[in-house]
Amino acid sequence: MEFAYLAAGLGAGIVAIGAALGIGMIGRAATESIARQPEASGDIRGAMILTAAFIEGVALFGAIICIILALKS
Repeated sequence: MEFAYLAAGLGAGIVAIGAALGIGMIGRAATESIARQPEASGDIRGAMILTAAFIEGVALFGAIICIILALKS
């Protein structure tokens, strides 16, 4: 039973780290792209926000799975 809590905690941590890395990479790439092509900043910003929202959605899904695992055991 204790291992289920440990697994849920580790899973939530991994989800948070993955989402942070993904959003950080998107921000870095978007910043570089905007610096190279300032005239396309609107399109790049929109694509960045949409992709970040998808990553947050996956992270939220993972966190919910971890919560369900913790509550089920």
